[in-house]
Order: sequence, then structure tokens, then C-alpha cells
Amino acid sequence: MLKGLIGKKVGMTQIFDAAGNAIPVTLIEAGPCYVTQVRRPDVDGYAAVQLGFDEVKQKRLTAGQVGHLKRNNLPPLRFLREFLSKQPDVQEGEKLTVETVFEVGEYVDVVGTSKGKGFAGTVKRYHFKGGPKTHGQSDRQRAPGSRGSGTTPGRVYKGARGAGHLGNERVTAQNLAVALVDGERNLIGVRGAVPGPRGGVVMIQAARKK
Repeated sequence: MLKGLIGKKVGMTQIFDAAGNAIPVTLIEAGPCYVTQVRRPDVDGYAAVQLGFDEVKQKRLTAGQVGHLKRNNLPPLRFLREFLSKQPDVQEGEKLTVETVFEVGEYVDVVGTSKGKGFAGTVKRYHFKGGPKTHGQSDRQRAPGSRGSGTTPGRVYKGARGAGHLGNERVTAQNLAVALVDGERNLIGVRGAVPGPRGGVVMIQAARKK
């Protein structure tokens, strides 16, 4: 069975195991998802399964998106994501739910977009030490200091760490244990934190390194 779903981050809480230990978990509203397309090597050059999530009004989608979904008589879906699968064992139009895909005790990777934090300096962005807090200096405490050489090369190398845009990047949290599966409310609880804000869209897939 395809090990993958699209969901929305609900938030963090804690649950208790049989021994009374508190387990920090992130709740994700995962699915129901629909199989909108199955990509095959002989046609598309690679094997993957495209899933759709979050039903919306038809006017929220473009005509091309509506036509793509109508091929399999699917409702308007806001989010489409692909999951690589060497042997796709699902059919287009099939409905996937959290209780049919994942079980408690499995390990998953969660892919999301981290929180955007705007323009940040080097101390916050790359944990630079900053200047000395003594000897009379008053404006060098959070400055990056020298980043390049003198005459040669006489410039800062491309890719050097500096101030700039922080966050709002694709991030994968790996090897998170599934601690809760609630089929009635379409919820899955994974141990630990996942990237992104509350309400952020995430992809849940089988752990690659486990």
C-alpha cells in the first residue's frame, strides 16, 4: 500500500503511554486524500502517485485543475502532491484515509514549509558569535566581522554566510514515530515537532532512513 498522505498541521499536545510517561506529539489532519493520477515509467518517465487533498468550491481552482480532476470524477481539491512509488498499487480515483495507510509504531518523514521569519542578521541566522562585549565597542556586538580577504581575491566568495531571508523553506523532519491514529477525526499524531505553522500543509510519507 502507498505510504503517503497530505495533511494540515493542527498543533502540538501530549499523550500518555501505559506507563504514565508524557509523549510530545504533533497532531496532523491527514486526508482523506484522493488518487488524482498515477505516473508510470513508460508514459511519464518515472513512477509516482499524485494525491489531492482539501475539498474546496470549484471557483477556487483554474479550469485546467478542474478538468484534471474531472477525468476521474473527483471533487475540486486545493492541494496536489506527488509521492514517488516504484510499484504504485493504487488506482486513479481511489480514496485513502489515515487508518488505511498508517499504523501506530511506524516511522514517517514529514515534509513541510518552515515558518518565514523575514530578514535576519548573521547572529540569528547562522549563530555567529558577534564582537567582544568590552574594550569600549558599542556597535559591533551583533556584527558579522570580516568575511573576505584583502587584495586576493578582493571580494567575498559566493555562498558565504551573511544576513538575509530566514525561513520559508522546504524542511523534512525525519524518523518520527507514529504515536496516534484516529480514523474518525482523520488525525495522525507523530512524536516530536514538524515544520511549519498551525494550518500549514505537510506531506507524510514512509521514513527513508529507517
